Amino acid sequence: MSTAAIHSHMFLGEEHSKSERRTWAVIWLCAAMMVAEIIGGLVFGSIALVADGLHMSTHAGALLLAALAYTYARRHAADPRFTFGTGKLGDLAGFTSAIILAMIALLIGYESVVRLYAPVPIHFAEAIPVACLGLAVNIASAWLLSGGGHHDHDHDQGHGHGHAHGHGHSHGHGHSHANEHGHDETRIIAAADGDVLLEVFEDGVPPRFRLRAQSGPALMASSVSVETVRPDGARQTFAFKDIGDGLESIAEIPEPHAFEANVTIGGHSYPLLFEEHEHAHGKAARDNNMRAAVIHVVADAAVSVLVIVGLILASAFGWLWMDPLAGIIGAVVIASWALGLIRDTSAVLLDMNPDRGMADNLRRTIESEGDELADLHLWRLGPGHLGAIVSVITPTRRGEDYYRARLSRFRSLSHLTIEVRKAA
Repeated sequence: MSTAAIHSHMFLGEEHSKSERRTWAVIWLCAAMMVAEIIGGLVFGSIALVADGLHMSTHAGALLLAALAYTYARRHAADPRFTFGTGKLGDLAGFTSAIILAMIALLIGYESVVRLYAPVPIHFAEAIPVACLGLAVNIASAWLLSGGGHHDHDHDQGHGHGHAHGHGHSHGHGHSHANEHGHDETRIIAAADGDVLLEVFEDGVPPRFRLRAQSGPALMASSVSVETVRPDGARQTFAFKDIGDGLESIAEIPEPHAFEANVTIGGHSYPLLFEEHEHAHGKAARDNNMRAAVIHVVADAAVSVLVIVGLILASAFGWLWMDPLAGIIGAVVIASWALGLIRDTSAVLLDMNPDRGMADNLRRTIESEGDELADLHLWRLGPGHLGAIVSVITPTRRGEDYYRARLSRFRSLSHLTIEVRKAA
């Protein structure tokens, strides 16, 4: 069994530092509001303000858990005691936060049911403004956690993209450059009469091949063709038409764009390789720590909206039962969100398969050339980072480096261990 000789165990999410700063900013906002409400309530004799201030402290406490997890994970990311890094600390914090959220839902539900059977007098003049104030704080918190309305691209640009090469055998070679979609779409072919640019063009239109002479004479559609050979052996030949500044294939290119392409120009053939880079997506890439923080804020905002509606209706029509009913509805909504978060974070903590689609693609990639995938373990190391242990049985002399190269398109495999065994 072998792994890369030297590799990093930094399995933190791309937005880790920004998420950490945003969470601390929201904590300071909640703490300031908490102090202001408690002092204001004591000065003006409003028990509603004091109660909301104390409620805000539980809100800040839940967010403090998320912030401390971000900070601890960053500071100990290189600590050798963490065999697979600190990427799961966010999931642990998210799991704990979800348990707290579920307990809050039970308390709200219990208190609401009690008040449904034993109504208490409501001070509408105080309660409605306090509920509106709480809603405003939650909206501001959600805005801060989402990045203040701005999306950060500095981590995305260039992340996970490499430079691949497609080599021609007798007449030249092709180079590729990865585009922002994560797969190599452009090749420069050193043809006999000058360099030719080949690209998969899909800017707002169905994908087609485009060929353009960068040096030398213009290309003739009748002397050009491209044949694709897919991993399953399926072949397709593309004829071209003139579009003014170059040539374009008449037929569309089916997905996925992973195939060998034999480009024929003036009787000469140039073999190229197109590979798609597969990234973790969905649950495998999600930051559960930030998700837990956002759910706390959104759940609080949802309860505030329900409380405001309940209080207004109770005040206007004397329906005192509307206030506890709003509490019951809020408790059910919060409980459902908490259970979803518990399910997803516990799956990460128990090393369940985070991406079945990727596991299937890994198997197909290994077995497409006659080898057998004897064992596969795929688990999440952190947001967007997956670990894998692959055991291959092969009748050939292929080694670990061969399979590591074959799996290089799976950019989210941050920690890959490969075992190669000879078939009996």
